[in-house]
Amino acid sequence: MSSTKDLFEQLRNLTTEQRNPASMEIDAKSIPEILRIINAEDKKIADAVAQEIPYLVQAVRIVVQAFKDGGRLIYAGAGTSGRLGVLDAVECPPTFGTDPEMVQGMIAGGEEAMFKAQEGAEDKEENGARDVDQKKVGRNDVVCGIAASLRTPYVVGAVKRAKARGAKTLYVTTNPRTRLYSQEFTELAKSVDVAVCPEVGPEIVMGSTRMKSGTAQKLVLNMITTTAMIQLGKVYENMMIDLQMTNLKLKERAKRVVMTIAGVNYEEASAFLDQAGGHVKTALVMIKAGVDRKEARRRLKESEGFVRDAIEGKEHDSQG
Repeated sequence: MSSTKDLFEQLRNLTTEQRNPASMEIDAKSIPEILRIINAEDKKIADAVAQEIPYLVQAVRIVVQAFKDGGRLIYAGAGTSGRLGVLDAVECPPTFGTDPEMVQGMIAGGEEAMFKAQEGAEDKEENGARDVDQKKVGRNDVVCGIAASLRTPYVVGAVKRAKARGAKTLYVTTNPRTRLYSQEFTELAKSVDVAVCPEVGPEIVMGSTRMKSGTAQKLVLNMITTTAMIQLGKVYENMMIDLQMTNLKLKERAKRVVMTIAGVNYEEASAFLDQAGGHVKTALVMIKAGVDRKEARRRLKESEGFVRDAIEGKEHDSQG
């Protein structure tokens, strides 16, 4: 922007910076009334995200292909958006047994910004570009910008640099898609492969995008990574089967998964997990297919890690 007045005008026109008619007198309401107003607005979020499923399909396909090619999904955001990206990234290893490098989060201001706002860290595109360079982003990677306001310089800089380095790019914003593809954001739009734009409308408290916008972003990120992981064979039926047994809770969860799917008791589940080296998938194939550890491992390799196919002894046929 050429001046602070230009920035003022830009912000004034963003959906996320408008006043919400439903909460104009919220300061004069009782506690139950305030909560009902917030809840009524929150109910609109899932429907807004549902409208974006065609674009989410495209986004997931890009992410799945990146993972199959050995690439990474890297989120880039500032403030609440950045924290949500980091949160999604750090939850993938314990949930799906992924390498921590596979899904990563970059936040303007670095790790300190997770716990305390780093004012001004988001205001320069070069900061986002620098972080992308430091990650050595390449053609097998996907960089997903997250910016409720659409215009966050740090995020814009990260996505533009990622595209210049040959990576695929996604963009998650709660401002309208028409806004992204307006003349004002032409340069950014050229750098985005797929945009996901759930229109949740103005916030209850004007500009407080940690509310509806943050909730929508959390839903979108959950959908992208969870669906991608299912497509990589990390779920059987509706159960996590690639979890890492890194603490007592996860060890017991692994036993319960084996017991539930394979119909064995606690002691049998424990014994098979021991034989499988603590690998849930291997234990399941051993039990369900009646094979030893070596054969179970071979079948899992042939089926690209899909337990259902490994049990049946066939190669995986992608449904993407």
